[in-house]
Amino acid sequence: MKHAARTLAFVARFVVLGLAVAFVIGLFWPGSGAFLRQRLSPTPPGEQASVSTSVASGGPASYADAVAKAAPSVVNIYANKLVTEQPRELYSDPVLQRIFSVPTGPARTRRQQNLGSGVIVSDDGYVLTNNHVIANADDIQLLLYDGRVAKARVVGSDDETDLAVLKVDAGNLPAIRMTDADSRPRVGDVVLAIGNPFGIGQTVTMGIVSAIGRQLNLSSLENFIQTDAAINFGNSGGALVNAHGELVGINTSLIGQAVGAEGIGFAIPVQSARDVLDQIVQTGHVVRGWIGADYGAVPVSADSGLPSAARGVVVNEVSPGGPAALAGIQQRDVLLRLGDEDILDPSDLRRHEASLKPGVPVQVSGLRSGAPFAATVTPTQRPPSAPMQALRQP
Repeated sequence: MKHAARTLAFVARFVVLGLAVAFVIGLFWPGSGAFLRQRLSPTPPGEQASVSTSVASGGPASYADAVAKAAPSVVNIYANKLVTEQPRELYSDPVLQRIFSVPTGPARTRRQQNLGSGVIVSDDGYVLTNNHVIANADDIQLLLYDGRVAKARVVGSDDETDLAVLKVDAGNLPAIRMTDADSRPRVGDVVLAIGNPFGIGQTVTMGIVSAIGRQLNLSSLENFIQTDAAINFGNSGGALVNAHGELVGINTSLIGQAVGAEGIGFAIPVQSARDVLDQIVQTGHVVRGWIGADYGAVPVSADSGLPSAARGVVVNEVSPGGPAALAGIQQRDVLLRLGDEDILDPSDLRRHEASLKPGVPVQVSGLRSGAPFAATVTPTQRPPSAPMQALRQP
């Protein structure tokens, strides 16, 4: 019994001594614990350091590499046009105008300059920008990243997406890298907006993707990326890039502080911009399909037992003499499928409808009064619509 007690006392003294030594070492060498864990860990030191840094930082400490890749492809645009101003009458009343007839002089013309940005998307000089930046311009000048100034011409434009394609003849043009369909931005992704706000020179702002698939006009083809990266007057047509410096969108509009908004900007997704670019380069204009019907979301009652995101659209109106009317589609029909694609919601159908080739029949199927039906629609070319009007265009 005495032997066991002596052994226990001996072990206790060594434990107390070890704790005292550990306390002293920790007091004078605070990082000793992490150092020993790193040395004794089965994970290789280099990998352990990488993991520790990644966990501690939560992301890159700088986006300078992404900016260095994308910034040379962003240009400043100066669109000039002549504006005629009519002389102003001193009196609006015709009687007073006759009594106090005062010569007002001839109409005056002045040069107006519109500021914006653009993105070089090909080595042979094609530049994407917003249509409202260069609309009705008589002369378009580009300031390149390396300080060169070049004159550009308009290849074509598209009012519905507010996009325009310019062509500049110059050498050594750095084309930006575009993301592919498998790399669509996600809500929460870091994005950088590059442009020429207020004409002060190229500027980079940072934010995140706040939402995708946004529409300001529910009857249009809008499919905006919403971001809180600062977008101001002059940023229109500039690049929205991801953390790798790849183009994800073309900045186009914002909801300004005049309506009490803060940090709500919009960009056209690069996939939509690429489709417009390809068509304009090939044909000079954009052709879209049209089935001749107005449609909306399928209403779902809260106690129906159906999921809240019900698939399909309900037909609200059929254009007389249009493709849908000729195919026998009626109001209150629920459309579920167009060709080989399921219809998810109204915006999804608008995108599929726009991609249809005029004159090529396509089958539409759905429900009429709860019973399945199918019809063959021959789309025509989409008629012109009013240009996109954002709450504020930068």
